[in-house]
This record gives sequence, C-alpha cells and structure tokens, in this order.
Amino acid sequence: MFGLLKWREKTQQGVKKSREAWFGRLLQAVRRPKIDEGLWDELEETLLGADVGVATTTRLLERMKERAKTERVTEPETLLPLLQQEMRAVLEAPGQAGLLPERDGEAPKPTVVLVIGVNGVGKTTSIAKLAGYLQNEGKKVVLGAADTFRAAAIEQLQLWGQRVGVEVVAHRQGADPGAVAFDAYQAAKARGADVLIIDTAGRLHTKVNLMEEMKKISRVLHRLDSQAPHQVLLVLDATTGQNGLAQAQAFTEALGVTGIFVAKLDGTARGGILLSICDQLKLPVLFIGTGEGPDDLAPFSAEEFVAALLAASPQQAPS
Repeated sequence: MFGLLKWREKTQQGVKKSREAWFGRLLQAVRRPKIDEGLWDELEETLLGADVGVATTTRLLERMKERAKTERVTEPETLLPLLQQEMRAVLEAPGQAGLLPERDGEAPKPTVVLVIGVNGVGKTTSIAKLAGYLQNEGKKVVLGAADTFRAAAIEQLQLWGQRVGVEVVAHRQGADPGAVAFDAYQAAKARGADVLIIDTAGRLHTKVNLMEEMKKISRVLHRLDSQAPHQVLLVLDATTGQNGLAQAQAFTEALGVTGIFVAKLDGTARGGILLSICDQLKLPVLFIGTGEGPDDLAPFSAEEFVAALLAASPQQAPS
C-alpha cells in the first residue's frame, strides 16, 4: 500500500504543470450548460495544447462523440468519465509487460536492459534512477558504461553509480562499446546480478554510424544470451514534445525499441505527449521521470496518470 501511495504522489508531482496549464481546462469545459460544437472545439484546443497531437486528439474526440451518441449522453459533465476511459484505453493499448520480462516463468539472469536516446534527454540520470528503483525492489544491479564517445559520459555514470550504490563496468574514453557491453555482461553474470543496464552513446539519431554502433552492441549481447538485450528502453525528453516522436520512430526502426522512459515530465506542461507515444508508436511507457532527485521516477500506470491529469485543484473544484 505504501508503494502505491508513493508512486501515486510521484505521478501527481510529474504531471502538475500539465494539469494546471491544460488539463484543468477540461474540468472547466465540461461545466458548460450543454454539449455543443463550442464544447467539442474547446476540448480539441485543450488536447492539442497539451501536445496530445492532431491524430490522437482526433481519434479521442471521435470515440467520445460516438459514445456520447450511442449512450445518449446529454450532460457535459458526463463526458469527463468518457474522456478518462478513452485516454486510459490509448495508454494501455501497447500493453504493460514491465521492465523485467519473464522467460519460461522467470526473468533471465541477468536481464539485460539496453538504454538508448539522443544526448541531452536525461538518459544517464534516468539509468541511475532505474538502478536505484530496482535496488529498492531487492534486485542486484550492474551498470555498463558503453557511451565511450562523449567526454564526460563515463565519469557521469560512475558518479551516479557511487551515489546509488551500484557497480559500474567501464573502459577508457574511445574504447569499443561492444567490448564494454561484453565485459559488463560477464561481470554481471559473475556477480550474480539480476539486472544489467547498459548506457549507450546518444549522438543524433539520424547518424548512420551511431545506429550501426547500437546494432553492434546488440549483436555482442545476443551472442552471450540469445534473447539479449531483453529490453531496449528509449529515453525521451518530455519537454521536446512531438519532436521526440521522430527520434522514437528512428530508434524503433533500427533497434526494435520495447519500452519508453519519459524523462523530465515534471518540467513541461505538455504531458499529453504520452498519449501520442502510445497511440502513434504503439510502444508502452514503462517509467516517467518526476524530478531531479535519484528517486524521482514512477512506474507508469495509465490509471494513475489519467487520474492525476484530471484531478481537480482547489481552484478548479466546484464551490
């Protein structure tokens, strides 16, 4: 119960700006005297402003209009539960398998999580948060510093490793990332680690060399375990909004992304981007970043996310 309350509070913390700037307007919109075109226009404007995206907004509103007609909804406030249900349906559509997929009834050991994303999205910090989260769940974690391109990447991951108390396997700057992945896997196996999280370079996603480097790391891991990497986790910066979708599409086509970590959600009022991610990319959001601290993340729950977005603030609550 304590864990559920903690994640609920973290989720509420993460969507605070989005709720206050945009989704709070939905609560005002449904207090109109009747359902008319003006109401639908206001709902559309609000969803677009929150970065839900044109295609996903259109799909949501079409579903709501269809249900309002077939279910004979006449009161504007009755639209809110419909919106909540349709938003949850979009967010749940890709499925929520979790970070540690099972094989033959149990998680592989070590479960290899390859973390990818362009520079500046908060990838290394997100890795540290994941490591801390998994440790709190009773898992032994090893980190692999396979971003050997960026000058401070190795040192940054090592500092985070010290901060959250996990071992980091690293080579010198400029070393072969595949060799780092190989050694990190062997170390994780020897130490009986439950999870190996591997950091990777984050140069522009359009660079062919970068994608080939990522594929090489995957091939090295695959030779060590035919199912590895078991999870390819893409870190997206929520503050980039729809621009992040292009990054996600490129990485998914090249590397087979299996899940999304949405970083910096607390820093944007456009939290509707999560709906676009699930709807357009058909990928599950597994975690959200809710602040700058090492424990500022939450496992993603569509139900908690929608409830937090559409919760009334004291200013919005009816008198």
